[in-house]
Amino acid sequence: MPASILPQDQDGQELYNAISSFFSTFHIGNLLRKCNAQKEKGVPVLQIFKYKLCNVFANRSMYMQQKTGSFKESFSKNTFYRFMNSSKTNWMKFTILLSKSVVDTLEPLTSEDRVNAFIVDDSLFERTSCKKTELGSRVFDHASMRYAKGYRLLTLSWTDGNTMIPVNRTLLASSKEQNILGVQKKYDGRSLAGRRRKRAQIKGTDAMLELIRTAQSAGHKADYVLFDTWFSSPAQILSVRDLSLDAIAMIKKSSRIRYEFEGKQLSLIRIFSACKKRRGRSKYLLSVDVMVGKEQKIPARIVCVRNRSNKKDWVTFICTDMSLSPEEIIRIYGKRWQIEVFSRPANHT
Repeated sequence: MPASILPQDQDGQELYNAISSFFSTFHIGNLLRKCNAQKEKGVPVLQIFKYKLCNVFANRSMYMQQKTGSFKESFSKNTFYRFMNSSKTNWMKFTILLSKSVVDTLEPLTSEDRVNAFIVDDSLFERTSCKKTELGSRVFDHASMRYAKGYRLLTLSWTDGNTMIPVNRTLLASSKEQNILGVQKKYDGRSLAGRRRKRAQIKGTDAMLELIRTAQSAGHKADYVLFDTWFSSPAQILSVRDLSLDAIAMIKKSSRIRYEFEGKQLSLIRIFSACKKRRGRSKYLLSVDVMVGKEQKIPARIVCVRNRSNKKDWVTFICTDMSLSPEEIIRIYGKRWQIEVFSRPANHT
């Protein structure tokens, strides 16, 4: 073990030992090689990567260590930054393969009857200035209902209900030319960087499907995809079903979006008004079966529940798995809250 990486206190020693154990358990060296994160000579990649993780969990930085004179590693800052900024390393592939390895370790520990799901969520990745930030954009934050500078951060995670594992994420710039504030560079579309830039400028709904396909191609498996109203158009629900996955999503009360109910194309509000609601202490107000789509149609179940923050209001979920009861649909969608808790601290790091 390189003495230079070893922290000077007992807590630091325990952190280093924990990270070393993690590297050994999940064969991080092999994963890095598969993602083209390797060096032809000099300091081993694992040593640099381990140093980086030690700093992250200890809330330290190379800059401050150099400034205080505590940086005593066997590699230079140029070596470190060349590794971190290498355009040949496919970090997206690394996170997918690592998450798959962690999921494979967890699955034998849980019941075979447990429901596994993908969770999709987008959040604001804010930047105070975007003039020199490539593809930095003026993007709409639907949480605060305002425009901000930065990107939308689209995240795909896997959950078994108890544990949530982040699988992949991508930054999304604005798809409108007038909203892009940062520089735009020419790039080779065949390169890793080129493909990432191209992905950043596609629609969020298309990026969501691409993240799911990439996860599936790496071997990730799930029963459902959970997402909120910003992705729950009928077209998106059909696209998820085409990936051999069932969707459970919250849907908008839009008069422009209609579902086939009892042979008629009706908006969600009209369906709710036309049906008799459940009373008393029922967990839900209404459950009806509809058809989703126009040319291509699939059956789905709509479940309306009371809004906890406003008893006079109601929210609606849609599920394409017709075998699920309304109570089970509500329970499974509740797993999506895990990504909200995950995203909030992540956006402030």
